[in-house]
Amino acid sequence: MIGRGLEGKVALVTGTAQGIGADIAEVLREEGATVYGIDRDQVDASDSRAVASYLEQIGGRVDVLVNCAGGVTGQVHKPIEDVTDEEWARVLQANLQTTFVMTRAVTPAMKAAGWGRIVNISSGAGRSVSLTGIQAYTSAKAAQIGFTRQMAHELGQFGITVNCVAPGFVRSNPTTEKQWASYGEEGQRALVQKIALRRTGTSRDIANGVRFFTSELADWVSGQVLSIDGGSSMF
Repeated sequence: MIGRGLEGKVALVTGTAQGIGADIAEVLREEGATVYGIDRDQVDASDSRAVASYLEQIGGRVDVLVNCAGGVTGQVHKPIEDVTDEEWARVLQANLQTTFVMTRAVTPAMKAAGWGRIVNISSGAGRSVSLTGIQAYTSAKAAQIGFTRQMAHELGQFGITVNCVAPGFVRSNPTTEKQWASYGEEGQRALVQKIALRRTGTSRDIANGVRFFTSELADWVSGQVLSIDGGSSMF
């Protein structure tokens, strides 16, 4: 499926410092797009002014947006009664607010062009429960899925598709490596046994889902959630 289907298009990917975001950016380059990647150290994707300034710097045009920024912001599970307002808000800001701000910022140019592709990177946690037990993370990822569907409904008339990838367990960054190590050998075996393909995912597995959603093969696909998880969830 590798080709040059995005030749002449401009893509913007958030969360590209490592792992999944970095591989998504590479896949879109393989497809011929001019790719801009940002991470929180460069641009705060939850800050509308910072995002507007950045878009102006790159010329204002974005044909493909991939919202990959997010994560658990360094948090671990604690009982709900011990979760602070600040901890809850920080996770929602990193995952949901960034998706909203970035989508709002690129939509006018996509509408004017009559074409656009938006892909949101949610999580299996958004369709079920979080393996880490972080309540705000599950909630934010579920909200991303709802936002995807609403935007697909709203923007389809302008030639813009909006879809979502829900990854399973992927060892893609220091946070997920720490999570993997915390399970120990027995826990790791148990996790893998729950995956139909008997392996954890790679960043490239997820990036190839984005490749599909941004290709001509998905021209009539919108509002969909694709679980890329090796068959650990089947619905």
